Amino acid sequence: MSKIIHTMIRVADLDRSMRFYADLLDLSESHRLDFPDFALVYLRSGECEFELELTLNKSREEPYTHGSGYGHIAAVVDDANAERARLLGMGYQPGDVKEFKRGEELLARFFFIQDPDGYKIEVLERHGHYH
Repeated sequence: MSKIIHTMIRVADLDRSMRFYADLLDLSESHRLDFPDFALVYLRSGECEFELELTLNKSREEPYTHGSGYGHIAAVVDDANAERARLLGMGYQPGDVKEFKRGEELLARFFFIQDPDGYKIEVLERHGHYH
């Protein structure tokens, strides 16, 4: 049986992206592979083994595009409103907290935020499917 171990995104400024993911998801560097033309930095939290791989192509100057296929990374928190307030206090610009309902039944409470390279992160409140 296979096991998902990481997802990779390309970044323009490695330090800025590492700071963002440390602030947002409490991810820190687990290991790094540095080559003359590119660097791979793997970030992980203490909560799980899954890693986010940041790839820096050292000679690239133009920003990356995300095309029409990229969706988002998702993380779960205990309180979406409190997390949004914390990020606002740090100078980030998270979107508004929204609720997804079926009739009166709350299915999810969440907001989106973009990282320095424009990748979307969905921050979901721990509830229902995400417990």
